[in-house]
Amino acid sequence: MRQTRRDFFRTSAGSALPLLAQSAANHPNIVIILADDLGYGDVGVYNSESKIPTPHIDRMAAEGVRFVDAHTPCGVCSPTRYGLLTGRYPWRSELKRQVLWPWDKPLIERDRLTMPGMLKKLGYQTACFGKWHLGWEWTTTDGSKVNAQVRIGDPQREIRNEFAKKVVFTEPVREGPTDRGFDYYFGVDLPNLPPYSFIENERLTTQPTSMKPDSMFGWPGPMTPGWRLENVLPEITRRAVKWVDERAKDARPFFLYFPMTGPHMPTAPDDPYLGKSKAGKYGDFVYQVDWSMGQVMDAIRRSGKADNTLVIFTSDNGPENITYPLYPEFGHSSAGPLRGAKRMLWEGGHRVPFIAWGPGRVPAGKVEHEIVCLTDLMATVAAITGYKLPNDSAQDSYDISAALFSRKRSKPIREATVHHSMMDEYGLRQGDWVFIESRNGGGGNAEPAWFREKYGIAKHDDPAELFHIKEDLRETKNLYRQYPDRVKEMRALLEKYKTSDRSVPVRK
Repeated sequence: MRQTRRDFFRTSAGSALPLLAQSAANHPNIVIILADDLGYGDVGVYNSESKIPTPHIDRMAAEGVRFVDAHTPCGVCSPTRYGLLTGRYPWRSELKRQVLWPWDKPLIERDRLTMPGMLKKLGYQTACFGKWHLGWEWTTTDGSKVNAQVRIGDPQREIRNEFAKKVVFTEPVREGPTDRGFDYYFGVDLPNLPPYSFIENERLTTQPTSMKPDSMFGWPGPMTPGWRLENVLPEITRRAVKWVDERAKDARPFFLYFPMTGPHMPTAPDDPYLGKSKAGKYGDFVYQVDWSMGQVMDAIRRSGKADNTLVIFTSDNGPENITYPLYPEFGHSSAGPLRGAKRMLWEGGHRVPFIAWGPGRVPAGKVEHEIVCLTDLMATVAAITGYKLPNDSAQDSYDISAALFSRKRSKPIREATVHHSMMDEYGLRQGDWVFIESRNGGGGNAEPAWFREKYGIAKHDDPAELFHIKEDLRETKNLYRQYPDRVKEMRALLEKYKTSDRSVPVRK
């Protein structure tokens, strides 16, 4: 008897081991929507005091599972994207500090198995719309590469700006999404870095024959004449929706990766969204992000394939620390009840919204407390589709399908989770404890004085920090001196993870 697509999804959700031998037509569609710098407290369903309406995200949570203890593998953009698409902690890559800057080479190694590459092997159609920020190979007039002069992730503005003069934009842009597993790509490297032009597959859609004006936010560099920052999110949304609509006529399963460009700076809400929140222009941009996500969800619902589609909505890190002033001005906390922001090791830097949706398969309205990391998506998708991961891939990816589908488990899925800051500092979460190898939350950010005063956070001279998250979610009481044995154990486990090539047990 032939198993239907619906039967396959039901089998995957109800058993510990999905069927390993399935034709492509039986596999569920997978959609990952990744907001950019969206804070834990920006979303209404995560923060009852949020000043920003997020009706589409709230609806998704009501119809799915809302994880309240989900984390990114790093506090900034490029590393998290690497971890999500490879299932590997990003600090194992060449990039240890910062993010990728203009003209940097690809971060994902050429022979590394990626999620889209894995799914292509199973017969999936794969597409990415939005912010890539994982590097490219740019053709130059003399064949030179910027990373021959400056290491990957090192800003070195003068060197990079001079290098831009040698880039040949009429030539293909190689080693990007379509060379890392995607059949189709449309988007931008990121909105605040050159070139200011859309890229479709391996080509710029328009030539950047002018230069970005100083009045426009972002790194200086080549720009398409008439480029408007406010057009970026609407255009990638329109394209993603159109692609999903077209899949309704195709029996093959699909994988959509939709890395949004908001609410990352530049804060650029389009005109229809201005004034829609009570948290200023930033809040309006979050409102537009919610709209964008809702457009994709509506396309999935009308495709006729919703009952065989798994959607994950999350963010790449915590909110930009510039959003701290939102509280005194508007009474809005982008990090919600958490301390810290983007780049940092405190919870606000890496604890993010994470919602799973799949009608009839993912239970509706459930709140999940399991600790998960975005690196886990690789092993989870592999388990759902029956792909056997080799041991030289997804070394930091745990299968969290039991939490997605609310199956019983006798112990936590993850042994522990490594946190990483933009400045190559580390932390470790294990159960209710978090150990931070930094005395100030890491990431190089300055914490506002008003924040410390409001929550009674005293400065200390300890070389590191230890917090009990269950009793002190805001991380106000450093217990480093009180629990030396706990510190010793967690530091040893962190070091074990850092010096080995994996944190997940070897797969048999």
